[in-house]
Amino acid sequence: MGRIPTIDITPLSDKGHPGYDLTVRQVMDACADIGFLSISGTEISPDTIQRMRTCVQAIFEIDEDAKWEQAITRENYRGFIPLGFFTPNDGSGTADKYEGYKLHYEVANDAAIRSECALYGRNVWPPQVPEAQSVILGYWSQLDRVADTLLGALETGLGLPARQLRDAFRDPMTNMTLLHYPPQAPHEDGYGIHPHKDTDALTIIAPDPVGGLEVQTHDGDWIAPDCPPGGFVVNIGDMLELWSGGRLKSTPHRVVNRSGRERYSFPYFAVPRHDVIVAPLVTPLPGFDRPPVHCGHWSAETWRTNWPDETAKDTTPELGTLRD
Repeated sequence: MGRIPTIDITPLSDKGHPGYDLTVRQVMDACADIGFLSISGTEISPDTIQRMRTCVQAIFEIDEDAKWEQAITRENYRGFIPLGFFTPNDGSGTADKYEGYKLHYEVANDAAIRSECALYGRNVWPPQVPEAQSVILGYWSQLDRVADTLLGALETGLGLPARQLRDAFRDPMTNMTLLHYPPQAPHEDGYGIHPHKDTDALTIIAPDPVGGLEVQTHDGDWIAPDCPPGGFVVNIGDMLELWSGGRLKSTPHRVVNRSGRERYSFPYFAVPRHDVIVAPLVTPLPGFDRPPVHCGHWSAETWRTNWPDETAKDTTPELGTLRD
């Protein structure tokens, strides 16, 4: 294929829809080839996306001192990620040119699952933007529905029992990163975010109108997704590649903001429950040989190794790499 198709997922809401099987094949073809697709038919209104974008912009307009007071810590990976804070996880290259705000699946302080995994908890909500919690969690719940629809289609396409994938997302470790990319000078080295593969199962993002997201093709070229107004860009992460035995592709992508304008985005990363072990659910393709991954351990290691003085261990999963 070598391109990113646009697919109307309306038929996926009902297995009895006459276009259901065709739409499943279209989704599978895109995920098995380039690992990216643009989708329409989500029933999420453009006004909802705009409210989210306005809220994200307001969060990054908070003064710097307040941002540092609400910054992530090693003990709680929630809150602001200051500009230039992280280099790539392998320690190579210059710091990525973004500032972020990290959010996780929201659970109450007395939720039983907190006794099972310390990574669960409440988010840090910026008091300077009082509407943030309601706007973001409302948007988040709508993306949960879209993710569930897509996972159901992938169950069908992979020949899996109904809900085998979707049931792994009860009490998930799904998370979201709010991102602000200042404009880069035309000849400035480095990236907004360096080339990488996502380590989750499924990523959903409302693309920023200024552009900057680029996806690597099989030939090594970089292309920008076309996406209809009000649509979303979706990509496969390493966990779904592993679940599918290599049939679905986790593809390198990057962000370079040379638009001359501020860029804002808010990707949603679908991650299974902490105790889920991700391993092939179908016979792996020839040559595909990846070890199983424990979701809670993978998440903890991903966030731990973001800190520049932390290194991978023998037990750190090899996900998010750029190997073939």
